[in-house]
Amino acid sequence: MIVYGVAYAPCQANDLNAPRDASEYEFMPTKSPQRENEFELLRALAVAKPTSEQANRIASWDVSTTNWNEAIRLAEHLGVLPLVARNLIEHSQGLNPDVERSLRSAYENNLKRGLWFAAELARIIRHLNGQQLPVLPFKGPVLAQSVYKDPGLRSFSDLDLLISSIDFERAKHALSEIGYTPAKNFIPAVERFWLRKGYEQSFNGSAGKHMVELQWALLPYFYAVDLNVEDLLRRSSQTIVAGYQIQCLSPEDSVIVLSLHAAKHLWGRLVWLVDIAGTLQIENVDYGVVLSRARALGVTRILAVTFWLVKEVLHASIPDAAEKMIADDSRVPSLAQEFADRLARAATYDLASTEYFRLILKLRERRTDRLRYLWRLFWTPGEGDIAVLPLPEPLFPFYRVVRMGRLMRRMFSGRN
Repeated sequence: MIVYGVAYAPCQANDLNAPRDASEYEFMPTKSPQRENEFELLRALAVAKPTSEQANRIASWDVSTTNWNEAIRLAEHLGVLPLVARNLIEHSQGLNPDVERSLRSAYENNLKRGLWFAAELARIIRHLNGQQLPVLPFKGPVLAQSVYKDPGLRSFSDLDLLISSIDFERAKHALSEIGYTPAKNFIPAVERFWLRKGYEQSFNGSAGKHMVELQWALLPYFYAVDLNVEDLLRRSSQTIVAGYQIQCLSPEDSVIVLSLHAAKHLWGRLVWLVDIAGTLQIENVDYGVVLSRARALGVTRILAVTFWLVKEVLHASIPDAAEKMIADDSRVPSLAQEFADRLARAATYDLASTEYFRLILKLRERRTDRLRYLWRLFWTPGEGDIAVLPLPEPLFPFYRVVRMGRLMRRMFSGRN
């Protein structure tokens, strides 16, 4: 059906991870020449559980001057459209009825997706547990349940499952038994290499492509953040998703893992900050443990930048321990401000550019970690390097030369 210029169709199974086109939310231009800052509006709306003060701020916002084309495109891009829809519908005053109907449709569409993914996660975990395979789902339905308390408030397009690398083959076979197949079929030699130097593999299902991600590491090898998945499994907690009890990250590991995921993408989506703000608010976190683990991994600056962004972008409260982490690193405010400015512009990063690699380098506080990062970046072949030249397994070390050549060509071709 068409609602105020918005094309809306009920969510079909094979559309669950299909990207939505911006034209899906196309409104008639506002007649008022005066427009509120759409990003400021989204900042006010991007909260899982508004306080009375936040609800009053939403109610007092003059939405009659909002450019809804821009606001909804931006909300979709920043991952907060379901939150925006719920909070506007519940707290806004004077919302145009046609806009309200289309926002309600967006929320309901996401709710259908969230419920399907939650049920599918429970089905997958039940099957893997039956095979005695330890698995730790994170993000997705787990976050929707723990932080948002509503499967319709957090958008996602796949299921992320952490496993031990030694269990990968068994997990792959178990997934095939319930209809999931690898998105890419690597020859055995490449798959063995990828288990050492890669970190994930995607699986397609009957509902769409790339529906499940099996991850045996949190970040690609070259990031030089060697967070052990077996440790995460050993320290895991429990939660209920779709009526089924599953393992989940401990509160302390949740803070670190969500921060590392956001940092990997240079905090380019507002929803990642909402995830962390909500986790800090609802979880009983031992910040002494968080700091100890962050220091061991060499990621205290990443956590400090994350905390700064949560505080300054979302105007959310952060614990004293987080304030101290920010104060202890003089480089945090200027670095974080750069990411905040990019976020406000909805600017994107090329994750294979020299600019991106330089920014990741600046986020590491220890010289040894920066050197390890550079060494691995230059010498660890990726999927693209292996695709350039098929080699027998004994000659795989030669891929380092391929990697270096491709990086140098990119640097000197002007790609930044």
